[in-house]
Amino acid sequence: MKRRILKDPPGLTVLVHKNNIDNALSRFKNKVKDSGLMMELRDRAFYEKPSAAKRKKINAAKRRNKK
Repeated sequence: MKRRILKDPPGLTVLVHKNNIDNALSRFKNKVKDSGLMMELRDRAFYEKPSAAKRKKINAAKRRNKK
């Protein structure tokens, strides 16, 4: 049975070369950090009311403009 290799698999992927797991793990961690996946998971951990989300967004804009 032939293995099918997807050209662009869904999600974050890292190829492991020469069984170098440590290098692949560090590259994967960097990809996760750069994609913002953990921030999104943290934000979605609990339900946030729309009014609270709007207030949070306005406060973030105020902080950005303050600098």
